[in-house]
Amino acid sequence: MKILIYILMAGALVLMIYNATQLNFDALLEGESKTAISLILAGLSCIILLLILLLSKKIEEKKKNS
Repeated sequence: MKILIYILMAGALVLMIYNATQLNFDALLEGESKTAISLILAGLSCIILLLILLLSKKIEEKKKNS
């Protein structure tokens, strides 16, 4: 499960980097830049949720071993 979480986090990071290259800084909220910003935020929220899942798994392990 840990490996899958890390793979998903790496995939989200790669997609965030790719979308960062698609940004047009002259018009950030127009056209493809708007889509790229929303996908960067989606990738960031995905990473945050996966970190929360990873943390909850660690807490579950500690509680199970106690």
